[in-house]
Amino acid sequence: MPRAQAERAVPQKTPRGTHSGSSDPLAPRTRSAVAYAPGVTDAPNAAQAEYWNAARHWVEDIAGHDDMLEPLGRPAIDALSLEPGQRILDIGCGTGATTRAIASAVAPGEVVGVDVSGLMLGVARERGGAEFIEADAQTYAFDPASFDGAFSRFGVMFFSDPVAAFANVRRALRPGGRLAFVCWQSTSSNEWWSVPAAAIARWVDASAPDEGPGPFALADADRVRGILTDAGFHDVSVRDERRPVLLGGHGDIETAMGYLAASRFGKQIREEASDPRAAFAAAREALAPYVTPDGVSMTAAVWLVTARA
Repeated sequence: MPRAQAERAVPQKTPRGTHSGSSDPLAPRTRSAVAYAPGVTDAPNAAQAEYWNAARHWVEDIAGHDDMLEPLGRPAIDALSLEPGQRILDIGCGTGATTRAIASAVAPGEVVGVDVSGLMLGVARERGGAEFIEADAQTYAFDPASFDGAFSRFGVMFFSDPVAAFANVRRALRPGGRLAFVCWQSTSSNEWWSVPAAAIARWVDASAPDEGPGPFALADADRVRGILTDAGFHDVSVRDERRPVLLGGHGDIETAMGYLAASRFGKQIREEASDPRAAFAAAREALAPYVTPDGVSMTAAVWLVTARA
C-alpha cells in the first residue's frame, strides 16, 4: 500500500492546558499554511480536511485529548479481539495513539492509520510505530481484502456520504473481517457538551446538528445500523456505553475551559455569541460542580458499534 507522499513538519507543542498558546478563550486561534496530500482537497470531504488541518489544539495538547478519549475508545479495541500477526486499519487515526495501541497488540502484524489531517499525521509519524497515510477513507483506493479488521475512535462521523465511506472500508476488509468503532450519542446524553451548552444559551445556540458531517452525525443508533447494512456489513451491533471522562484530560477547571475554548464549541462562541466573554464565564460557572481532584469529570455517552464484512 502506498505511503503518503510527503512527511509533514511537526509543530512545537505547548504546555498542558494552554491549547493555542493563550489562556484567554477570546484570543484568536492561529491558522498556519498546510501542504495537502494529493487528492485530499478535491475529495468529497475537502471541507473536513481543511478543518482538521487547522485544528492545532489536537497537536498542542495531545495528552489532554488522549486522557479524555482513551477510556471511550478502549472498548472498541477490545471488541476487535486482536491477535498477533493481524493487519488492522485505524480510520481517523489523528496523532496515532490508538494506532500504536493496536500495533502493540497485533505485533508482529501491521497497523495502517489513515487521516485527512497532515497536521496530526506529522506528529503520528514522529512518534512512529505504524504506517500512516494522509487520505480520505471515503475514497482512498485501499487494496481489496487486505485488512483483518478496521477500527475508529471518533473518526467516522465526518463523511459526506457515510454509506459510500463504509462500503469502501468494507471492501478493504477480508471476508468476515470485523469493524469496531465508537461514535458520540446525542448531545443531550453527553454532559461535557449539554451542560456548558445550556449555560450559554442566552448568548448563542450551541446545539449541535445531528445530520450531515460532524461530531454527532451518528447519534441515531437506527441510522447507524441502516448505514452499515446499506454498506454491505452484517451482524451489526450498536451498544450503549456510558462512563465518566475528564474534560480536556487530567488537570483543573482551567484545563477544561482551555479544551472548550480551543474546540468547535469555543469557535462558535467567539464567532456567534452576542457577548462571548459572558458566555465563556457562564460555561466556566456551569463546570464548577463537576470539578474533582483529577479534573472536570462529566458523563460521556457513546455507541460501541461492531459489524462483520
